Parts: sequence; structure tokens; C-alpha cells
Amino acid sequence: MKTLTGIRLATTLLACSLLASCASVFGPRQVELPLYKLQAGMERRFPLNNRVLELFEIRLTRPQLALLPETNRVALTMDASVAPPFLRKSWSGSMAMSGRLYVDAARGAVMMAEPQVDRFSVDGMDSSGQRQVTKVANLLVDQLVRDTPVYSFRPEDLRYAGVQFVPTRITAARHALVVTLEPVR
Repeated sequence: MKTLTGIRLATTLLACSLLASCASVFGPRQVELPLYKLQAGMERRFPLNNRVLELFEIRLTRPQLALLPETNRVALTMDASVAPPFLRKSWSGSMAMSGRLYVDAARGAVMMAEPQVDRFSVDGMDSSGQRQVTKVANLLVDQLVRDTPVYSFRPEDLRYAGVQFVPTRITAARHALVVTLEPVR
């Protein structure tokens, strides 16, 4: 009888320790999103064409994404073409912008907020025109980029061994975004 009680106790202790080890398996996980994968997703969204304030047609092409780990931001450099609809002339140049990264758990996405134009240069345009176009570019960036997903998880990416996970934190490294996933409670 004592042997049977001892076996039951040992079995119960073994089951408890197995459950405890499973809990650590389903704790927070970190997933790396490599820069090349983020770049490919960004390229699918381009070219962008937009008319701003009925004054300028702006076309953005060839996006180049960079991660800024020191500020936890993402930077984007693009080729730009600016053309007033009332002229048959257009200018070419480039635009560099950046935004702060955050996680939107409800959408299962890494998002960009607080976009800002860091540099906008147009070849052959005088400084007064450059200033005007930079103001327009800030409006365009605010319209197009505010709360834009940098990466969206597929539902199956947030499910592991029957447990549903949700993204909670993000950190920018030099060549990848590191996203912390936690089990839904």
C-alpha cells in the first residue's frame, strides 16, 4: 500500500514538473524579422503616386529601408519625381524619411508612427522651391505613412503548439527587427 502511495506521489510530482516546464515553453518568445524580408514587403507597396494640394504630382520609387537601432526608428530613402500638373516639366530627386516603431497587438503588426522628412532634394530646383516641396513632402508623408504597417504577421505566425501569441515589444537591431511575442492570457 505504501509503495502504491509513493508511486502516486512520484507520478504527481513528475506531472507537475512537466507542466511547469511546458509553461516556460509557452512564455514570451522573440522573433527576428530580417531586413531583407522587410525590404521585400516595402518594395511591393511601390511606386506611390499622389497629388498633394492639387499643386504637385509626386511619384516615389525605389524604396531603400534601413533600421536605426540607436533611436529604435526605421529610415526610408526613395527616388522622387515632382511635377506640377499645370506645367509639362518635372523634377527628379530623392527623399529620406524616418518613423518611430511600435507594435499594434490588435492588428498583429509592427507599425510606423511620427513620420518625418529628414531630407528632400530635387535636382535643378532653387532653394525657395525646395522649401515649398519639402513642406508638401511632409504633408504627403503624414498622409501616406502615419500608422502604416512595416510588417504584418499572418495568423499562423502568431500560433504555436495550439497557443495564441500577440506581439508586445519591438527593438530595432542593425539587420533585423526583434519582436517579442507573448501568449494571450
